[in-house]
Amino acid sequence: MELLNRYLDRSNSVSSVLTQEVIREETLRDDLKYYFMSPCEKYRARRHLPWKLGVQILKIIMITTQLILFGLNNQLVVSYKEENMMTLKNLFLKDYSGVDEDDYCVAVYTQHGVYESLFYALDQYSQLGRLSVGPISYAEDDDGKLLPLIICKEYYKRGTVEPSDEAFDIDAQLETVCMSHDPKTANQWKTQNSSFFDLDFYRLVDMKMTFQLKGINLQTVRSRELPDCYFFYITITFDNQCHSGKVKIFLDIDAQSSACQGWKISGTAQKNTHYLLVFDGFVILICLTSAVLCTRSIILAVRLLQRFSRFLHENYNRKVCEDDQSEFLNGWYVLVIVSDLLATVGSILKMEIKAKSLTSYDVCSIFLGTSTLMVWVGVIRYLGYFQKYNVLILTMKAAFPKVLRFCCCAGMIYLGYTFCGWIVLGPYHEKFESLSRVAECLFSLLNGDDMFTTFAQLKDKKTLVWLFSRAYLYSFISLFIYMVLSLFIALITDSYETIKRYQKEGFPLTDLQKFLREQKDFPVSEESSQTDAKLRYPVLCCCQRVPENDDVILIS
Repeated sequence: MELLNRYLDRSNSVSSVLTQEVIREETLRDDLKYYFMSPCEKYRARRHLPWKLGVQILKIIMITTQLILFGLNNQLVVSYKEENMMTLKNLFLKDYSGVDEDDYCVAVYTQHGVYESLFYALDQYSQLGRLSVGPISYAEDDDGKLLPLIICKEYYKRGTVEPSDEAFDIDAQLETVCMSHDPKTANQWKTQNSSFFDLDFYRLVDMKMTFQLKGINLQTVRSRELPDCYFFYITITFDNQCHSGKVKIFLDIDAQSSACQGWKISGTAQKNTHYLLVFDGFVILICLTSAVLCTRSIILAVRLLQRFSRFLHENYNRKVCEDDQSEFLNGWYVLVIVSDLLATVGSILKMEIKAKSLTSYDVCSIFLGTSTLMVWVGVIRYLGYFQKYNVLILTMKAAFPKVLRFCCCAGMIYLGYTFCGWIVLGPYHEKFESLSRVAECLFSLLNGDDMFTTFAQLKDKKTLVWLFSRAYLYSFISLFIYMVLSLFIALITDSYETIKRYQKEGFPLTDLQKFLREQKDFPVSEESSQTDAKLRYPVLCCCQRVPENDDVILIS
């Protein structure tokens, strides 16, 4: 009787342990299934509202609206700077045609032309108040004094040149001499500084004229925003570095905006600015909420991965494969978090710009533009829940490693053609003058653009170079269009066909997918020791450990 009681007690304890392990396994399976459900499936399964989906939809709407508003405002700033650039070039450059010549504005070829252009700019500067039709004037310092115009000339310390005798004597050390004048004394510049303007063109390297102006961008009033005040740092350069008989004239402007000190405006401009600041603050709040929710999902996914890894190790002595690990470590969440951080930083910069505390339009544009790009790319994640749309995502995921390796190999050939074209064709073709332009030209040819003009623009003064250029261009076009691009498309097509076949015949099942489908055919490692009970009850071979309190995690 005593033996019978012991047997029954032992049977009950074993049965209790097995029951707990079965419950633990089913709980893990349920949590995993719930984690990989779509937002709608999660709602139908446990009536949990899809907060992340709602936040993402709201974030897309708000960030896109914010970007459009910032872009419209930025367009006003860009148009103001561009029109002022054109205005100042027409004001200060003699015989400016309205279109820059290559990378410079105007070129002169005689000494008389250099003096005329120089004195013309000085005279125009002295009459700025009577000439300009826009709200622009001389800049002042903190004491209210007009900032002077500064002229500097840079030349060789000593030099004599006799081209007819093929002789020269040059001291390569450079010297710089400068002078400055108040705009009110402009009529006295030529007479008081005649020696300064006596230029030795054999020694002259360049001459720079720098001055500062102030302006107000009044057009923003129409969009109910406060106008910005601008500092224009203007430099007119007479470039004679080549000493080729051609003096290039450049006009460069560095415009910096700031808050106007004394202003008075009627209407709703200030109120509109306050509304925009509140809207930007709400965007920051939504982005932080999205980042917190996605971070929470990543933490819960890591915990689920640890539970599943512990389950496989304890019951089958196996490790989670890389494909299954990638299912838990969701790259979409990382993309969303990065876009949230970029949008937050961009919104803060935008608020600083609206408050006139910052003028970095370009930096703010980069942050807002990149974040909006990532937000819209993240929408693909939700389209992936539909089988027809999921083909694109799976094809990109399958083809990316092969395409990356292929691009590395093709890139070596591309770089070879780039360096070769630059050194050989650079002196004879404007599209091959620099490495960056060569790369852009070859990329254009790679896509079948601008082929005829690339062939036609080559100067055929030297037969050898002309023949080399034909062999160079024909070989590049034939190699990359007919071979490299075809192979590139074939790699993606092969991945697409593979995904389509898997969708019809079924994808290869991993350990995670087998577990979710309640299949019990996990291969067991031969090195693991098995007891008689496990051999007799293979279905319950994973039920050997009492579940812990923290094993049950619900993913929402």
